[in-house]
Amino acid sequence: MKISVIGLGYLGATHAVAMAKLGHSVIGIDNDPAKAEALNKGEIPFFEPGLSQALSEVISQGKVQFQSSHDENSASADIHFLCVGTPQSPDGSANTSYLYAAIEDLAPHLSQTALVVGKSTVPVGTAQELKNKLQSLVGFEPRIVWNPEFLREGTALEDSLKPDRIVIGYWHKEDSLPLLVAYEKLIKAGSPVVELDVPTAELVKVAANAFLATKVSFINAMAEVAEVVGADAVALSKAIGYDERIGNKFLRSGIGFGGGCLPKDIRGFIARAEELGVGQALSFLKEVDGINERRRQRVIELANKELGSLSGKNITVLGISFKPNSDDLRESPALEIARSLARAGAKVTVTDPKALHGLSDENLKPEPDTYTSLENAELVILATEWDEYKKLDPVQAKSKVANATIIDGRNVLDVSAWQAAGWKVIALGRTIRNG
Repeated sequence: MKISVIGLGYLGATHAVAMAKLGHSVIGIDNDPAKAEALNKGEIPFFEPGLSQALSEVISQGKVQFQSSHDENSASADIHFLCVGTPQSPDGSANTSYLYAAIEDLAPHLSQTALVVGKSTVPVGTAQELKNKLQSLVGFEPRIVWNPEFLREGTALEDSLKPDRIVIGYWHKEDSLPLLVAYEKLIKAGSPVVELDVPTAELVKVAANAFLATKVSFINAMAEVAEVVGADAVALSKAIGYDERIGNKFLRSGIGFGGGCLPKDIRGFIARAEELGVGQALSFLKEVDGINERRRQRVIELANKELGSLSGKNITVLGISFKPNSDDLRESPALEIARSLARAGAKVTVTDPKALHGLSDENLKPEPDTYTSLENAELVILATEWDEYKKLDPVQAKSKVANATIIDGRNVLDVSAWQAAGWKVIALGRTIRNG
């Protein structure tokens, strides 16, 4: 099939490559000419494992091309995917203006037979408003379905090519048929299809993210209790995770969640519920957000307690991306901890395998080499659980620091091995006896 992908950010670029990998002819469109030009050269503007190699492959096969505006070529597409961003507005709601701009650009080039597929994360009710707007622009009822994305940064291409479900919301069932054809290989490979109404399809993504955020904050709330009573939140999560009704995924205590989805989506969900007059139904999500914020502050409290004062102290933060295998700094708890330490007067060195290029904070000292970043540190904080930090040699690391104390913000270190090397280990939600 011939496909256009509108919006070439994280979602759009990944989706364009995935559709080309499935054998379709793909035209990626973004109003930023520099972004389109870079993608045509095989350059991905963010880090995502495997995506750069896959892009080079489909470019060499002639399966994908990128441009900054619609033309006769994109106008002949069978399917137009809307993949533009919906960033958080100052009031917490989702900013859908880029979606409206995208359909205004598409309208003059939209044929009556083409299918428009929404993939952006939107407040419930947005699809109907977009359909109404598009219909007023084109003069006929456009074919629109909603197909939310469920990509995880770090495994986005795999999630696109082996999705755990394909959700399709439609007004007219026959409108879903072209999308089922486009996803035929995925369906034959075993990905289940869930067909439902459009409002429910819009709700699926934000409801899923709200649930995952709640699960993370739940175990972190238990960690707050565990710290007071001398219990172990890591052992607790393992014990309750054996219950198949609960499960152990997203049930690891630490400094909390971040990134471009969970924080934004739960705040947008709260804002939309309040607009609809059912804000009380989601009031618990405010505490979910609050617990998440408190875990960052807890690290600052532990650091201050350990050092007596943060002013003038040398502190190294291992990792600033919001999660491993990503260079995304949006809502990163690791980066916020580093900034808070610097605001308190500490001399903060930060290191990260992929995200330092995005750092623009003059109060933080970037150091790409992990062991070099540890030199003269009076406290080390493991803030993002990159494999290379989990595999650090505690003996070699101890030879670099001024004081061998580490706060394990992700509960991933082999505590006994670090203690054997002479380190004092502090961890969130755990009582660890040192010496």
